[in-house]
Amino acid sequence: MKRLTLAGALLLAWIHIAPAQAAEPPAQTALDAELFYELLLGELNARGAEPSTGYSLILDAARKTNDPALYQRAVDLAFQSRSGDAALQAARAWKDAHPTSRDANRYVLQILIALNRVSESAPALRTEIELSDAKDRNATLSLIPRNYSRVSDKKLAASVVEQALADYLRQPDTAGAAWTAVGRMRLAAGDRKAAIDAAQRAQAASPGAEGPVLLALELMDPKEPQAESLVRRYMAGKPLPELRMSYARELLEAQRYQDAAQQLEFVTREKPDYPEAWLVQGTLQLQDNRDDAAEASIKRYLELAQAQGKPEDRSRGMAQAFLSLSRIAERRKDLAQAAAWLDRIENPQDLVAAQQRRASIMARQGKLEEARKLLRALPERNPADARTKLMAEVQLLRDTKHWREAYELLGRAAAKPPVDVDLLYEQAMVAEKMGNLAAMERLLRQVIATKPDYHHAYNALGYSLADRNLRLPEAKELIRKALTYAPDDPFISDSLGWVEFRLGNLGEALRILETAYKTRPDADIAAHLGEVLWTLGQRERAEAVWKEGLLLNADNDTLQETLKRLRVKP
Repeated sequence: MKRLTLAGALLLAWIHIAPAQAAEPPAQTALDAELFYELLLGELNARGAEPSTGYSLILDAARKTNDPALYQRAVDLAFQSRSGDAALQAARAWKDAHPTSRDANRYVLQILIALNRVSESAPALRTEIELSDAKDRNATLSLIPRNYSRVSDKKLAASVVEQALADYLRQPDTAGAAWTAVGRMRLAAGDRKAAIDAAQRAQAASPGAEGPVLLALELMDPKEPQAESLVRRYMAGKPLPELRMSYARELLEAQRYQDAAQQLEFVTREKPDYPEAWLVQGTLQLQDNRDDAAEASIKRYLELAQAQGKPEDRSRGMAQAFLSLSRIAERRKDLAQAAAWLDRIENPQDLVAAQQRRASIMARQGKLEEARKLLRALPERNPADARTKLMAEVQLLRDTKHWREAYELLGRAAAKPPVDVDLLYEQAMVAEKMGNLAAMERLLRQVIATKPDYHHAYNALGYSLADRNLRLPEAKELIRKALTYAPDDPFISDSLGWVEFRLGNLGEALRILETAYKTRPDADIAAHLGEVLWTLGQRERAEAVWKEGLLLNADNDTLQETLKRLRVKP
């Protein structure tokens, strides 16, 4: 009787532990009383103080029944006990019992990677690919880099994956995806040149595939033009609009604005109902002071975004659009309309930008102190918020030409440790506006000493010297140093062209400035290019360039000073 009571109690315990299983209709299994008792004890131990004992009992039951569910349960119990070796043992037992089980093999692969036993993972990786459906094989290959993303030895992982994929790198149906996976592994290992080679091989195997292009976009760098060549080959065909947009963003990041604008024009022409392309294009046009074109593009974005539904998914984009339209209205001195656009912003994450524009409007109405108080009242939840508030107030003071206040505000912030080179640089630029050249040079040299690759500081100091016709050989050397860090920056090229002009090298100055202006039409560059042309006697061309510069930004200080000094009214 005692025995029956114990069995009944155990049965009740099992029902309490797994009510869902007990509720299901009974199925025909090989579960006899002894095995049932072993399973029950295993579960009780697993949920009690002896998880390792529970694991052993469940794994033994799995071997006796050859049941995949029990093997998986044993693996899960080992994970719960944080025993990677035990989990691997159970997963391998499962795989031995069911050689064609993809689930079993996947567990083995993932556990080996998690245990950082990368060199042992190649057989399981090959099996994972072999067991995948032929139609899904390329997708399986594309996931491999993600599986190995957390391993510590990236070079070893890249080598293991490449060896495991040897056959697939040669097969026409899989070569593109396989080489892309290899390229990503090489990139993770820090071997960019080998990654570019893999991307090229992938594109050669699958010319229209997106994978090699996405990899090449990550590899784009002025020092490695092969990656962009691969992207351009893809763009010459029938690219996905999303990939052309990604290319445009990379170009914007590299400050190649004219090339980015060309790609955006392609997108808006090929897929005119793609909202994001219109927004980015409008933002770029606004940056170029093409307010009418920017307004049209941004309003087109709003029409499409609202028509396509789910406005919550585009709340940040719409906030950016309203901010841009407010800026355009403010430039037109329509302050009421500028405020009205700001009132349409609903996303609280864009509060700082909206308040910054409101503060700008108030300052232009003569309410500078009220505008500063508005910015200071913004919430400050973390150091990043404090920094954003500071820079918003500095920009407000710069826009209203309150240079002394901006200089002192930046000085107080920069005095706090640790050294912040961005704040020092901004303070130097304000010092230059104040005419305090000694302070500007001292601050810029402090930036260079703290962060030797800060190319903006080299350029700013070199240009300032060249603009004042001082220490020209040193100015040229500083600007050339800046170009080593940012060789494609048209504004640094503008500085170099200007110093060549000051040195009397008019032909070289013209060549450099024409290239810079073609790359980035800008009022500052137009001022310099026009003066070189004027000096060379090409006065009609000079006036034409200056007219273009005025269209770009009629209030540009450099251009206005140049025209006034040369007594020109283009």
